[in-house]
Amino acid sequence: MTSFGRFVAAARARGTLVVQPRMGFSEPARMRAGLLATKRAADAVAGTLTIDSYTRVGDEPAAVRALNEDVSLNGYPITSYSPHTSHWVLDGVPDPSFPVQVRHGSAGPQRIVAALARLGLTATEGGPVSYCLPYGRTPLVDSVRNWREACEQLAALRADGAEPHLESFGGCMLGQLCPPGLLVAISALEGVFFHRAGLRSISLSYTQQTSPEQDRQAVRALRRLAGELLPDTDWHVVVYTYMGVYPRSRHGARALLERSAELAVQAGAHRLIVKTAAEAHRIPTVAENVEALRIAARAAARTAATAPGDAAAGDPDTADNPVYAEARALVDAVLDLDADLGSALLKAFERGYLDVPYCLHPDNAGRTRSHIDATGRLTWSDIGALPIGRVTGRRGARLTAAGLYDALTYVQRRYDRTPDHRSAPDPHRGPADEHAQTHDLLEV
Repeated sequence: MTSFGRFVAAARARGTLVVQPRMGFSEPARMRAGLLATKRAADAVAGTLTIDSYTRVGDEPAAVRALNEDVSLNGYPITSYSPHTSHWVLDGVPDPSFPVQVRHGSAGPQRIVAALARLGLTATEGGPVSYCLPYGRTPLVDSVRNWREACEQLAALRADGAEPHLESFGGCMLGQLCPPGLLVAISALEGVFFHRAGLRSISLSYTQQTSPEQDRQAVRALRRLAGELLPDTDWHVVVYTYMGVYPRSRHGARALLERSAELAVQAGAHRLIVKTAAEAHRIPTVAENVEALRIAARAAARTAATAPGDAAAGDPDTADNPVYAEARALVDAVLDLDADLGSALLKAFERGYLDVPYCLHPDNAGRTRSHIDATGRLTWSDIGALPIGRVTGRRGARLTAAGLYDALTYVQRRYDRTPDHRSAPDPHRGPADEHAQTHDLLEV
């Protein structure tokens, strides 16, 4: 079996950032062609088999009906096709230089995990919090139970000589308006949840946000926490290209993708999930995914070539890192709630110790709020019951409706206004500086 963790470690050893698409098609021939095309796209590429929405929520009958009626789905229905069909899709594709990860978004992933294991795949992603709160109304208590079972399913593969890999999606929790201290904490806590379930190959995620400086602090904070919390574990950090409202222009989308690759290299992450120039308009094609992988790989190589050794080593913000301070306070508060981490997570959300701003899930307290300050950093305007009062910085006013729109479109507007894709937008230009232009942009 191909080891996802060893593949990333080998790329890291030769100074190469692993790049990976989010790609899934319901037609077997198209899915196979997409995997083969991305396999050849760059020096270090991880393959992706993204699962469709019906399968994600356990509605296999709806997936089968769609297949029978030749209706394309938004991903590969891994539990609806026969193993024979899926083996054909994957035949000769995964190997030590090209592992394939199954990505799905399910709060009840046991059937998906069983299906990928039958196909000889060993890598997937998600988590009890990160694949529950943003995606529906599944009770958190059910998601915690489901994910404990799924982790045990994956960990059992170690008995057959495999080294299963699980990536936390915690750093992407409505990341567009969630201050990074909370994202880092949830990702780290899910990593500990995986470890306690028996997994020893783990990745922790973080999504690019509004401030390059703050993003670097967040990735370094996540690396530090991983080192502290995940002993005897092969771990790495994966960065996601910005997941909010995406630039509509090609130059803006390309610039944002390049900045995410630079972030990954500079802050010491070892894998990047890319987005394409088509993200603001439609589902990207295979060719557009290949182009995005190549753009990201080239940007990472340029950054690595000019970086003085390990970009994260001896960094001046490592010792005094405000993102780490917030994340560590949150992690410690949750771990102190219960010896069983699943129970601790439930208690943390009940008490508001974990509370995702603007998240409408019934188990989320919904008392926290955030805003983008004048320097472009994503910070708290209301911390609710989060146990970070002693470490968090100055807080701002609550967002108005117009301010919320400005915050949601902040990155899109910054990058679409930049005519030269090689030029990064000014990281010190905050939403207050741009508000006057909002109405003009709406009228265009």
